[in-house]
Amino acid sequence: MKKILLAIAGTVVLVAAAVAYTVSARPDTADAVPAAKLTLGPGQLLYRNVSTGRIAAVPLNDPKASPAISGLKCDRFAVAKQTAVCLAVEPGTLPAVTDVIVLDEYLHVRHTESVSGTPSRARVSPDGMLVYWTVFVTGDSYAATGFSTRAGIYEVGTGALVKTVEELAVQVDGSPYTAPDVNYWGLTFAADGNRFYSTLGTQGKTYLIEGDYAKYRGKALRENVECPSLSPDGTRIAFKKKISDGVWRLSVLDLATMKEIPLAETRSVDDQALWQDDHTVLYGLGNAVWAVPADGSGAPRKLVDDASSPAVTG
Repeated sequence: MKKILLAIAGTVVLVAAAVAYTVSARPDTADAVPAAKLTLGPGQLLYRNVSTGRIAAVPLNDPKASPAISGLKCDRFAVAKQTAVCLAVEPGTLPAVTDVIVLDEYLHVRHTESVSGTPSRARVSPDGMLVYWTVFVTGDSYAATGFSTRAGIYEVGTGALVKTVEELAVQVDGSPYTAPDVNYWGLTFAADGNRFYSTLGTQGKTYLIEGDYAKYRGKALRENVECPSLSPDGTRIAFKKKISDGVWRLSVLDLATMKEIPLAETRSVDDQALWQDDHTVLYGLGNAVWAVPADGSGAPRKLVDDASSPAVTG
């Protein structure tokens, strides 16, 4: 069966913080605010309203406007083209169970899968045809921290599903690489729906992997790249670079020259960045969504408070 990679591994700080955030941030009671009917119409900034867990939307050109807040509750959210994905923890489950909800342009449910674990990352490929996710789990013998991950993918056009992906034929320093602690995370696809980039984590190191989805193989390009996000023009990667334990610097990598540019955001960012366009990078930090120029200039700009998991409609 055709496989795709997506998994997450990290430090004890990263894993513990992500699990704590997801469990604490998900609301336990219904909110009294009437639900708005949202669609994936163009020109919107959608995000998770942290206080309620509901998906909200504001005009991309006026993010300070009063948001429309839907009835859809998610712990992670992402969109591309006419497809969205919502990861939502099932209340009261222990160990945690996450619903992976695939949605259409009207945010109507197209498909749902239930997987063991706590949400970590969610994305949709630029063509809207692949939905992928990562959850934290416990119990793998190689995971000294007690945490590991499971990742999966759903092919919107065919209905094909891979609930867990543990293997990728990958080369590091020109040689095939296998190890029991290998994990991959931060998958990001090119516009062709085949070329992708990911982080490989193993033996305390991380590598940027360039992969071929059809052939299911990849190669390491460089070290110390986490949560890559490919620019719309396919030429650059926004990523978080580890500075020290639990501290990351948001940066952009030019794939042609391998030149690395630290962005103007100097605070630690533990998120998979999102490109608003070829010039601006969005990210979640401190229960708010921020924007920063992709060329290292300027300064961070807060777009929306009480927000996480930004998503932009074209």
